[in-house]
Amino acid sequence: MAKYNILIVDDILMNRVLLKELLFSVANEIKEAKNGLEAIEVLELNKIDIVLMDIEMPKMNGLETTKYIRNKMLAPKCNIPIIAITAHNPNDFFEDFSSAGFTSLITKPYSFEKIQDSIESAL
Repeated sequence: MAKYNILIVDDILMNRVLLKELLFSVANEIKEAKNGLEAIEVLELNKIDIVLMDIEMPKMNGLETTKYIRNKMLAPKCNIPIIAITAHNPNDFFEDFSSAGFTSLITKPYSFEKIQDSIESAL
């Protein structure tokens, strides 16, 4: 499997640590953001191949951030694959994750296989 530049967006430090460990073997570089505002800044300043985006975060949640990326950022950044990650029932947030702008969705508990399959499908 190729190695990618990955952005993990999650307000909970332990979730970011866990995801970094799971992604280590498929990542060229891993960037982190604690909320959507930080994620947008990281995307503007770095070459990122794929984003793993928590849905519930302070300041700017995953839905708002994904809509911003899709509608306000220029190509190719507006087309970056964004995988929604959540511990909650996704139906509480949207009927169809793709209509919210997400490429795919992963629910907790995470596994390397789930994440790897989602990344391979998105890229």
